[in-house]
Amino acid sequence: MLVFGPARAVAVLSVTVVLSPPARCGLSRLPHISNSAAHWLHPANMFDSCNAKSFYHSKALTSPYPRSRVERAHVPADKVDWLTEWKDYRPVEYTAVSILSGPQWADPQVSDKTFSPKFNERDGEVERTSWNGLYVVENGRPRNPAGRTGLTGRGLLGRWGPNHAADPVVTRWKRDRSGNKVAHPVTGKNILQFVAIKRRDCGEWAIPGGMVDPGEKISATLKREFGEEALNSLQKSPEEKAELEKQLQRLFSQEHFVVYRGYVDDPRNTDNAWMETEAVNYHDESGETMDNLPLEAGDDAGMVKWVDISEKLKLYANHSYFIKLVTEKWGAHWSEEPGPECPE
Repeated sequence: MLVFGPARAVAVLSVTVVLSPPARCGLSRLPHISNSAAHWLHPANMFDSCNAKSFYHSKALTSPYPRSRVERAHVPADKVDWLTEWKDYRPVEYTAVSILSGPQWADPQVSDKTFSPKFNERDGEVERTSWNGLYVVENGRPRNPAGRTGLTGRGLLGRWGPNHAADPVVTRWKRDRSGNKVAHPVTGKNILQFVAIKRRDCGEWAIPGGMVDPGEKISATLKREFGEEALNSLQKSPEEKAELEKQLQRLFSQEHFVVYRGYVDDPRNTDNAWMETEAVNYHDESGETMDNLPLEAGDDAGMVKWVDISEKLKLYANHSYFIKLVTEKWGAHWSEEPGPECPE
């Protein structure tokens, strides 16, 4: 596995974990997030780019909360950061009934006397460390290091603290009927395509990823989720599954690189539970491997198809950002507008 970009140094200041920003390129930040929050949100160990932007808390502030009528407490722009004192903060407490019912993959309530989680550590088979460093635990509950969300509890998320996912970005070059790469008429750069699914839960297009099971290697999660969501492997016969496994192994054994590791601005996030992911690009340079893998939506996917990559993409959470980093890695088309130049 290839990991591009220097690792960021982690420092604990007071009760906030901060990552130092990249030295080469200026980061674009929104004014309502303090430097400490914006630095923390910048991904560690990712493909470095002059056009990379730090993430901000946006979708994690939206209402109503997914699959509910629950409205978050309004968080003013200047009150998102935990470093900003707000004595009158009154977030709404919400954990979905499906989580409170105690499925095997979910944590108990922190009030459960038998529940003694090791936050910021590997806890048996459960990974409770964060990609971005240490996080604060207050009154037995982890605190979302990106800032206030207007909602406490776990919402739809099973774990207190970080909930780890893996997102396989499978790409190929767009080609014409003669097999030649197709270039964008304005930029002249070749156009990349990636496998996208339409999520059943919200109807948004996304990377076909999913949650990392306890004790599971991320490489296994990436292959499993792609097979289940983009190839409908769960509904295949034993013979078909065996053939799919061979083809998937060929694709996922190719050279690949980590696009992003860290916090995800997800609408399911709360003050006490949040999504993190490792997005990995698997590029089929010749297109021969993917030509033999018939796409078929399955599991959580309503639809699946190859999508041309450009800045016009509107994807779930901050998946568009991951896709943008992939185009920069391969020098592919993204925008008709020139990006900012890096300082000398």
